[in-house]
Amino acid sequence: MKSANRRPDRRHANATTMTTTRATRPFPAAPLRLFGAGLAAALALSGCSILDEKPKTPTVQYAPDPRVPADPSWPQANWQLSVSVPSAARMIDSLRIAVRPSGDEVQVYKGAAWAKLPSNMIEDALLRTLEDSGKIAAVARQGSGIGADYKLVLDLRRFESDYAGNAVPSAVIEINAKLFHNVDQKVVASRTFLQSTPAATTEVRDVVAAFERSLAAGTGEIAGWALVSGDAHEKSHKR
Repeated sequence: MKSANRRPDRRHANATTMTTTRATRPFPAAPLRLFGAGLAAALALSGCSILDEKPKTPTVQYAPDPRVPADPSWPQANWQLSVSVPSAARMIDSLRIAVRPSGDEVQVYKGAAWAKLPSNMIEDALLRTLEDSGKIAAVARQGSGIGADYKLVLDLRRFESDYAGNAVPSAVIEINAKLFHNVDQKVVASRTFLQSTPAATTEVRDVVAAFERSLAAGTGEIAGWALVSGDAHEKSHKR
């Protein structure tokens, strides 16, 4: 009976009271309100920047693809040839279409680009021209694995639209070509080819058409020169 009237321990009572007080204390609402306002403002700003963004000008890609017929005067070559990708400075061998309005100033046409690099255009055009000509035993890209007797090494020096003081630009392509005899690695022949074709107007499509004509003319000249030079070396080499 005495134990029933026993007073509770004060230490336990105080601990219980403090625990209850801490559990029921309300979480401060001000930081939540500030966070919510900041988030809303950030979303609003990001939404405005997306809505106000101007659409980019679409880029039109051009892919000159000339077909060069074989010249009947080209000799019949009984040897094999490998063609290397032309080497060129990065500024020249670019997907951007370069234009030289005057002197040493070089710009690019806005909203226009090549579908493939100029070096690849030249290599593809030469390979197709020689393959379709039926004038050579075999021709392939360098490193393809064929036992080539000769190697055609190219250096692309210019591939640009040049006004040169005129009212309309010309499509200028300049290539240095060297024909190597693979057995002794000697240069059989070397020559620089330059093609300059005036465009009909200053419009990009007309400039591209001029490039296709320059590429066709240059390809025909290089292909014929390689066949003639290699054939001449074969005849003199076998004497």
